[in-house]
Amino acid sequence: MFAPRWKKESKLLHKGARKFLNYKRDLLDSEKIKAVEEARDTLQAAIKAGNRDQATAAEKLVSKACEGALPRYRRPNPIAENIEVFFVAIVIALGIRAYFLQPFRIPTGSMQPTLNGIIGHNLKKGEFPAFPAKIWQAVTGGRKYIYKRLSGNERREIMTHPFRKDPRGAPMPYIEQRQKWQFFTETTIYFADGSVTRIKAPRTALEKMGALDRSRLRHSPDGSKWWLEPNTVVSGYTTSGDLVLVDKVSYHFRRPNRGEVFVFDTRGIKGIQQRSNSPQGAGSHYIKRLVGVPGDNLQVVGSDLYVNGEPAKDKKIREVMRGEGRHEGWPGYQLAASEGRTRWRRYLDDPEDVLELKNRQDQLSAGKGPIEATLYREYAAMGDNTGNSLDSRYWGHVRDYNLVGPALLSLWPLTSGHWGLIK
Repeated sequence: MFAPRWKKESKLLHKGARKFLNYKRDLLDSEKIKAVEEARDTLQAAIKAGNRDQATAAEKLVSKACEGALPRYRRPNPIAENIEVFFVAIVIALGIRAYFLQPFRIPTGSMQPTLNGIIGHNLKKGEFPAFPAKIWQAVTGGRKYIYKRLSGNERREIMTHPFRKDPRGAPMPYIEQRQKWQFFTETTIYFADGSVTRIKAPRTALEKMGALDRSRLRHSPDGSKWWLEPNTVVSGYTTSGDLVLVDKVSYHFRRPNRGEVFVFDTRGIKGIQQRSNSPQGAGSHYIKRLVGVPGDNLQVVGSDLYVNGEPAKDKKIREVMRGEGRHEGWPGYQLAASEGRTRWRRYLDDPEDVLELKNRQDQLSAGKGPIEATLYREYAAMGDNTGNSLDSRYWGHVRDYNLVGPALLSLWPLTSGHWGLIK
């Protein structure tokens, strides 16, 4: 208690050197350990002798022995350090995407006018703007200009797909639409001469641009051959589909609500897989409005959606039905088109058709199965633009294991008019 200050400090250093040896002994070779112990003994002798000068010199020996015992610290390589930070950021981003929030790009116009898909616009090459204007339009509105010649002075034959057939059983043209890196849509055309043409736009946009519509894409009377008419050119621009952020957490804590916009995957939905030759049929995820929940019976009567025998009362569904708000001027709900009825089942292509959505509790009470894991709740999904939507009218219900989450935010493009919360 009454020892001088220098002696207290020396004793603390002596004790600290002992702890250092205890913690690091397995990392040190015998010579380093011996050097530290000898320095400690020298300091201990100086403390006992009460010699302040000897203690000061011994303290330096102890510090030097401890510092020299471990390998010298090397400053991290800046490149390696930045790469490490980059990969940590990727891991965090993937974790957020997998469990909390996931971005999706909308490829089609099935949710217009609530959300935009990629839209094609016809424009002559000579009317394209200057390069700086293209850059500005790309950044703010996702506009991309495309010019590509698909056929010369003679018509060009397209391969027929080896597996996909139309409702008559005739082969379809070998034209595939794929998503790259979740955000970019590409259409690939396989020609009979073995060549392949890739265009960075969805097929629906190319049809709007007059390249793959019925006036340019033709087939023989029996449907066995397909070709492009002479001088078929893709010339124009596309405006980007909305980039939306999906909440993947909410459905773990609440039931989906009728009327909200939601995202689901297409696992086990046979009607979608059967129609995979359609531009809208091959996506791994869809975004639609949730129009029916377990236990509902749905009908389309005129432009109205009936839920359990009455016109839907949910605000957003009624806006679609009545052409109110953002939906002013749009036709409301429509029945499924009858084309292909003989080949594929339709669920709502007649005013008398009723789409029944099962509830897990109803299945249990009906004795459908004792194991709850084999049962499921059913939901119905429709696009706000039902004239251009492959939805529950065609392929029926969405099961609860398909649900991903409600669409939360529209992030981009900034000029779409949809930026902000999705309703």
